[in-house]
Amino acid sequence: MSATGNPPIVVAVDGSETAAAAALWAAGEAARRHASLLVYTAYGLEDAALGGKIHPPSDWLAVKEAEADRLLRQTRATLEATVPGLAIATEASDRGPVPGLLEVSERARILVTGEPVGAIAGLFSGSPDVDLAARAHCPVVVVRGAEKPGGPVVVGADGSPLSEAAIAWAFEEASIRNASLVALYTWHDGDTAGLFSDGNVAIQGESLQDSGRRLLAQRLAGWQDKYPDVQVERRVEHDKPRARLLELSHHAQLLVVGSRGRGGFAGLVLGSTSQALLHHAACPVMVVRTEKEV
Repeated sequence: MSATGNPPIVVAVDGSETAAAAALWAAGEAARRHASLLVYTAYGLEDAALGGKIHPPSDWLAVKEAEADRLLRQTRATLEATVPGLAIATEASDRGPVPGLLEVSERARILVTGEPVGAIAGLFSGSPDVDLAARAHCPVVVVRGAEKPGGPVVVGADGSPLSEAAIAWAFEEASIRNASLVALYTWHDGDTAGLFSDGNVAIQGESLQDSGRRLLAQRLAGWQDKYPDVQVERRVEHDKPRARLLELSHHAQLLVVGSRGRGGFAGLVLGSTSQALLHHAACPVMVVRTEKEV
């Protein structure tokens, strides 16, 4: 079960420049949410099943533990100087990165990582056993590109009830950032199975474009009432989601997508769409997993 109340924002660091950028982003997110920040590193080895840990020589572990301690102290000092007054804790684990991060995600409001390059790329391999965004117990933000001050939060919605979690997070993020929200629904040829799934019923004589507008309006209605401060722009377009979301990311503060959607987002986290976003988006990407299986 995910953490409740006002749990910390957790950022994974490994000494890379991408992780350092993620730590700065996470500090800003924690400050906006009046939450604490946990700077976390896991220095152990993965076992074959990625569920436990191998027990390496004690002298090897001692060296890794010392390196982790030094990294955490340096990162904390940098963040304290950058965001004065932010409550910052540190934690090192001798577990492997995947099981370690999955465990800490149970205690996190949001889990933040750097751009998936080098060792971090292994956390987002697309494998059902490894993909962190698909298995974490909280939303995962991959910090890549750059936030665009004054830009919108962008959410990809597929018209199904399973996109509800991503929409909820997108409204919350837009509200705490005083940003507008762009809600994108795309449809493409052959996508009518997704358009009219999960209780969405086709109306006789209604075009696919009009169906998309109707479904998007239905998904957004309650959230617009809850967040009247958020200005919303609805976009319904004939295109595949990957191309449009990548294009919108060039002007966005944050891109939010769900991990269990249907239609144009089928298999999002483990498919080509999410991999393209995590590796090529021009702004940070938040992946919101729903516990419900499809």
